Amino acid sequence: MSKNNKKDSDDSNLNPLDLSKLSKKSIIDRAKKFSKQYCVGNGNDFRLKDYETKASFNLGSEEKSQVKDTLEIGINALAAMQDILYAQDKWSLLIIFQAMDAAGKDGAIKHVMSGINPQGCQVSSFKAPSSEELDHDFLWRCQKHLPERGRIGIFNRSYYEEVLVVRVHEAILKGQKLPEKLVTKDIWEDRFQDIRNFEKYLNRNGTIVIKFFLNVSKEEQKERFIERIEDSEKNWKFSAGDVNERGYWNDYMHAYEELIKNTSTEKSPWYVIPADNKSYARIAIASAIIHALDEMELEYPTVSPEKIEELNAIKKVLLEEK
Repeated sequence: MSKNNKKDSDDSNLNPLDLSKLSKKSIIDRAKKFSKQYCVGNGNDFRLKDYETKASFNLGSEEKSQVKDTLEIGINALAAMQDILYAQDKWSLLIIFQAMDAAGKDGAIKHVMSGINPQGCQVSSFKAPSSEELDHDFLWRCQKHLPERGRIGIFNRSYYEEVLVVRVHEAILKGQKLPEKLVTKDIWEDRFQDIRNFEKYLNRNGTIVIKFFLNVSKEEQKERFIERIEDSEKNWKFSAGDVNERGYWNDYMHAYEELIKNTSTEKSPWYVIPADNKSYARIAIASAIIHALDEMELEYPTVSPEKIEELNAIKKVLLEEK
């Protein structure tokens, strides 16, 4: 069993709802400890079967007041840390979401990041590449959307599609205009290496990368698909292609296991989040983002004595104004 298996982790018994009376520092410490159980870190020994789709305990409905209050505490902590990140203007954070259809990526982004200042956050979604994008390397279209210093960037899907859907559907690979001699039996290992090097490069330039796999069960996905069909307001979310992809479930699980094993590192880790309970998943995601921001040792810029003197002079003028 992996040392990160939440069934083996001492952190699995942490109740994320026990936050109401804690200080800001204690909330951050608790978030770091809580999220640790889902962090893969070095992926050498990773096995997807070691990570469950259901939380160790059920938080109940999203509308439950304690659940809403807990997520709100996490959102407020994120908002405060993002404000310092923006003011400091040195680091940036890239958050990547990958999952099967209906796992809850959109909802997680919407709820977890709801308190973030829009000036300091940007969301980019990646679907099938355009003809222009296919005329470039597979990282190109994502590189254009990397967050600036002081900002949080969110990728809803990403360059990891190139070792997921392209690996499951090899016909897509044939349409990517690669020279034939480059499409070898080692292409996936080559792409894993390219991704590791790319994320190492980002780290060395002040962009921290954390990645979330929302680990939803096939049974839960089925229930969510049926809900989307039965609820007229959710019909737009559903397409026949979503069901077709269910037929490749085992292939996708193998692809996810391989990519996490080969691209999770201590500095750019994957978090495998149990996603059958949406509210639990969102609290776990918020905790992991708080952890990443805290590792940056954020602080507001120090103002020089000369600047303080200037500000005091301006204040004096304003106070004496009639």
